[in-house]
Amino acid sequence: MKLGRVIGTAVATVKSSGLESYKLLLVRDFQEDPNATPDESAEYYVAIDTVGAGIGEVVLVAFGSAARLSSTPLEAPVDAAIVAILDTVRVGGSYVFERR
Repeated sequence: MKLGRVIGTAVATVKSSGLESYKLLLVRDFQEDPNATPDESAEYYVAIDTVGAGIGEVVLVAFGSAARLSSTPLEAPVDAAIVAILDTVRVGGSYVFERR
């Protein structure tokens, strides 16, 4: 799993039946400083939203078979799924993220 920040949405009018009930969100790897200029070379990816996340939120993303297990039906073509919206992230005794 990885920490990420939701940066946008993706809309598909036609998609696999296993994806019809899911919102598609664009996620970028989490940066500790929210005011930092995003690294333009930083990868972003599409993930299905299983928890009702929104733009700007810090989320936990599962990949591969773990992502498929979080979705229904299990045969849905899913490689990344948002499985949690984080309230805090703490590293080395210091909070690097606190949801407001």
